[in-house]
Amino acid sequence: MVTLEEYFTPEERQQLLQLVKDLNNRLGGQLTCHDIDTVHRLIHDGITVAGIFKRDRYGLNPVLRHLRTALTLCDRIAPDRPMVIATLIYNLCRGDYLNVEKVKALFGDDVAAIVHGLLHVAPLYKKQAAVENENFHKLLLTFAEDVRVILIMTVDRLALMRAINHHPNEKFVQEIASESRYLYAPLAHKLGLYAIKNELEDTSLKYLNRKVFTQIANRLQETKEERERYVENFIEPIDKRLKEEGLKFELKGRTKSINSIWQKMQKQGVDLSGIYDLFAIRIILDTSPKDEKRACWLAYSIVTDIYKANPSRFKDWITIPKSNGYESLHITVYGPGNKWVEVQIRTRRMDETAERGVAAHWRYKGIKSDGDADRWMNEVREMLEASGHEGQMSLMRNMDTNLYNNEVFVFTPKGDLIRLPQGATILDFAFHIHSRVGSTCMGAKVDGKNQKINYRLRSGDTVEIITSTTQTPRLDWLNIAVTSRARNKIKNAINERRARQAQLARETLQRRFKNRKIEPDDAILARVIKKMGHKTTTDFYAAIQEGEIDVNAVVEQYEGLISKQNETTNRGTAEEFVLQAPTAPDMRHNDDILTIGEDVKGVNYKLSRCCNPIFGDRIEGFIASDGAIKIHRTDCKNLKHLKERYPYRIIRTRWTGKAGSQFVATLKVLGRDDIGIVSSITSVINKTENCLLRSISVQAEGGLFEGLLSVNISDITLLDDLIKKILNVKGVKQVDRL
Repeated sequence: MVTLEEYFTPEERQQLLQLVKDLNNRLGGQLTCHDIDTVHRLIHDGITVAGIFKRDRYGLNPVLRHLRTALTLCDRIAPDRPMVIATLIYNLCRGDYLNVEKVKALFGDDVAAIVHGLLHVAPLYKKQAAVENENFHKLLLTFAEDVRVILIMTVDRLALMRAINHHPNEKFVQEIASESRYLYAPLAHKLGLYAIKNELEDTSLKYLNRKVFTQIANRLQETKEERERYVENFIEPIDKRLKEEGLKFELKGRTKSINSIWQKMQKQGVDLSGIYDLFAIRIILDTSPKDEKRACWLAYSIVTDIYKANPSRFKDWITIPKSNGYESLHITVYGPGNKWVEVQIRTRRMDETAERGVAAHWRYKGIKSDGDADRWMNEVREMLEASGHEGQMSLMRNMDTNLYNNEVFVFTPKGDLIRLPQGATILDFAFHIHSRVGSTCMGAKVDGKNQKINYRLRSGDTVEIITSTTQTPRLDWLNIAVTSRARNKIKNAINERRARQAQLARETLQRRFKNRKIEPDDAILARVIKKMGHKTTTDFYAAIQEGEIDVNAVVEQYEGLISKQNETTNRGTAEEFVLQAPTAPDMRHNDDILTIGEDVKGVNYKLSRCCNPIFGDRIEGFIASDGAIKIHRTDCKNLKHLKERYPYRIIRTRWTGKAGSQFVATLKVLGRDDIGIVSSITSVINKTENCLLRSISVQAEGGLFEGLLSVNISDITLLDDLIKKILNVKGVKQVDRL
């Protein structure tokens, strides 16, 4: 058991008495005798009996810290009974000594709600890596549940920063200072607690770079009186001229905070004397909305008549306001003593908008925020600035801090903070980390407990993904994932796997056809696929690969269709074959360009794509199952197989008449990878009469060049001539027609 005499040093006892006295004075009659006695007893027993209120590992006294926080709350926010009591006792809620239900019975629902919020937020600070993450603000708001919790946390950080000046543990001081700069200063700024924000930033700079802080502070102190006189002298002629013009206005002069000055020095690469707007003046005009622009430009004219302006530093956000709604004229003028002074000119409405409206001050300064949080923070700021303590605090009690009920914020094992939509699962988290992690996800450990991939995450969870090299995405995962990122990755992975399976199955089927010496016809194979109940070829081949379809059954179906077709086909000679009327041929020619058999014209024919015959080629025709005649070059490999299997369906074919149509020819060009070889080849083609380049694809590797050219050309003579011209191009070694 520890006595109070042992717990408090003589100096701390004096501080304790003074803090209690000051706190009672600030609160007036808000604390009842029951409140005072109960809080005193809880803290006394927490120290002497339960041993809860121990000094932390850095030697700080928690009782004094909480008293200082409560006093600062009264000074900087408002004297408020629930906030003060919650601040003093929430750290006692450990084990069986005190809990939220007991707090509720002793002090009421209001105090209990704040204590619950403070206890809910406390575990987040074990996630040290997440503090500098911009999502941490949102997680705090989600966990806090009551706006007063955020206010207490912010003020408590200020009290802690004041208490650790010259603390012997330098690493601890720098950690606290860094956290204050990245987390609490922006949060205070958003809340409109500008004095707290400036003090947190300045104190952070002092702890993180004491030498710089001291240099700037000493320089400012040395020039304080001079600076004040300067501002008065600078304002005097402006004040006089504005009054002469009959304008109603307010003039404000200021010097930037030490941290702000340091940021400017770093950004501009100058010393203190080189900061443009070390002195800043704001002219706030009282005028009707219709006269706003006129009044602002009149004030601008007055200032620039008196002082020389720097044109490069002029900003006109009245003619064209910023995207966030900010309106003001900014000018930097050369004041007395060769000093640069920034002057901001705006109306009262513009100033209110910049400070509390759409273009809230923190957004103007470039601090990130979003719409819902901005509106919520604006309400808090207005409450803090409004008169009437009871009205402020009653409104704050009813404010909803659950701004992000459409989002969850979860941690990685290293403490990184991840934001996901409400309802997100372990699978969504895994794909957010990496596609490979998501594709091999088997489940996860959430706060140390094993969970399945469909577990829905909650804010504050720490998630460690469990993977397996044998795991692959499945179709039913689409019913588990909710984020578009995860769903797209799952679909892509499934499609890629099906595409690989389809390719393997296609190769297997091709080998089986080849073994039976069958040259498959795409049209007949498409009928087989449809007959076997598959809408797409990918589904068909995937079914083969997965064993749902036997390859031999496919070949048998194909041969069955061929046999059925042959039974209905006239097996006579080519001379006895009755030609059908033309039905939508792929390419129409003049009646005298093609003769089949004994000079029969106007037939239904197609130029085969496998060999792309052109006028002048030696050709033969093959009577297809649909009655059309497919024209092949005599050296076509496919024609050779067709002649072996269906010799009775081959028909003598020749060109007649004159060339006039355009035919497609494909050339393969090989050579050295010389500079400009592609442009030289295309130039040759473009200069060739009756020849048009349709497409070109080029590959170059190891100094070798390979290109595939597709051209429209009228006859074989021109094609042979084109090949000779391309062979004459520097670097070309070989040209083959495909």
